[in-house]
Amino acid sequence: MSPMESLLLANLLFVGGHFAMSHPLRAPMVSALGEQRFLGVYTLVNLGLPAWIGLTFSQARSTWMAWQSGDGGWIAASVLTIVALALLFGSLRGNPALPQVDALATGNARAKGVYAVTRHPMMWAFALWAAAHILAWPSPRTLITAGAMGILALLGAHLQDGKKRALLGEAWAKWESRKSY
Repeated sequence: MSPMESLLLANLLFVGGHFAMSHPLRAPMVSALGEQRFLGVYTLVNLGLPAWIGLTFSQARSTWMAWQSGDGGWIAASVLTIVALALLFGSLRGNPALPQVDALATGNARAKGVYAVTRHPMMWAFALWAAAHILAWPSPRTLITAGAMGILALLGAHLQDGKKRALLGEAWAKWESRKSY
C-alpha cells in the first residue's frame, strides 16, 4: 500500500470510526464493555488513528497542488485560524454538546460568548481549521486529511444534534431553538 493510500485509509477509518462509535455502535459496545471500558476503547482508537494519520501524512509527499495560494491565501488562512482558535477556546467552558451535561442547565442556558454565534463552536473551529489548511496548502495529503476533518466536524455536529435531542429531549430542543447550527 502506498503512503497516500495508507493516509486515505487512516482518514476514512478515523472519520468512520468516530461516526460508528458515537452513534450506531455506541449502545452495543457500552452494553458489552460497560461505559468506562467503552470510553477506554474509544480513546485508544481516537488516539491511535490520528497517530497513523500523522505518520502517513509525513510519508505521503507530492509536488502537485490544486492551486497556488499565494500571499492572499496565507492571509485568509491565518484569519480563519484565529477565528477557529477563538471558537475552540470559547467552547472549552460550559459546552452542552460535551458528554454528561446537565439537561436542565442546557435548556436554560443563555447564548453568550461563542454560543451566541453557534451551538457547535468546537466543531466549527475544527471545520475552519480544515478550510484554512486546504486554502493555504492544497496538496493531495492536505486535501485528504483536512477534508476528512472538515467533514467529521460539520457532519458530526449535525449528528450530535440528533443524539442530544434523543438524550436530553426538551432541554436540547430549547437550546437548539435559541442557537444556530
